[in-house]
Amino acid sequence: MSSRSARFLRLRSALSAALIALCCLLVPFAALAAWAAYGLADTGRYARTMAPLATDPAVREVVADTVGDEVLHEVGMGAQAGAMGPFVQDAVRSFTQTEAFRAGWDAGMRASHAAVLRALREDGGRSGAVTVDLAPVTTRIKHELAADNVLLARHIPVRHTQVAILPAKELDGLRKGYHVLEVAALWLPLGAVVFAVAGIALATCRRRAVTATGLGTALGGALLGVAVAIGRHVTLAGLPAEVSRPAAGAVYDALTETLRTVSWLLLALGLTVALGAWLTGRYGPVLRRRRASAAPAPAPPQRPTRARA
Repeated sequence: MSSRSARFLRLRSALSAALIALCCLLVPFAALAAWAAYGLADTGRYARTMAPLATDPAVREVVADTVGDEVLHEVGMGAQAGAMGPFVQDAVRSFTQTEAFRAGWDAGMRASHAAVLRALREDGGRSGAVTVDLAPVTTRIKHELAADNVLLARHIPVRHTQVAILPAKELDGLRKGYHVLEVAALWLPLGAVVFAVAGIALATCRRRAVTATGLGTALGGALLGVAVAIGRHVTLAGLPAEVSRPAAGAVYDALTETLRTVSWLLLALGLTVALGAWLTGRYGPVLRRRRASAAPAPAPPQRPTRARA
């Protein structure tokens, strides 16, 4: 082999390795971008993801405390409101175990998610904070208290209070990030596939390239799972003291369940591909030789005989 051919082969191998490395590097980021853009940005899918939290004890406790305190604040009658506190809290806790609460939870998740999504997809049309009206929740609690014959329940005012769920000062930055995320969710997975195909096609030993791609994909899936776990720890550690850690952990786990599943799938798929390529390279020639030796030997050619006179 000439030195020119050797340099060309080395160049092909280096370029193939670089493309495969880029593919494996893009895998976790592509999965993360696709999860955020297509999983969290769909109102129906988001509502289905958050629906099980309506039965989570930690989440129900936080909702009961928050709504109960808001009801007592709305009453604002001093000692009478203080004496009414235990009844209000018990009524709210009972309400969180009903089908009506689960329906209200689903409606609230859909309304808040749709409001945020509309704000993120607008090109500067909205400048104020994103808000959701919680008057229907207060109305439902008032009816529950009145049905239980709680004093002053009928005097609870129901105001259409707009609760801010996204500050105005963060809206522009989140809107730009959302548009970048939409582009990344399309091009990062496509780029990973293109780099993998090009790297394998350029490789001098394609079986080895397939093995490296499989191992890199598995490593990307493992890193994605580790990143989700670290993100959970950092998120919960950075919460204010008054925020319930169990409830926040339940919300984080519900939101990242699909991402954890994807990380396990990438790990399993990568290891399966790498193992298959390795087994093919190791035992493929042996099997071919065995099949060749087991095949019947061709009959020797017969020499033509002369006819007797």
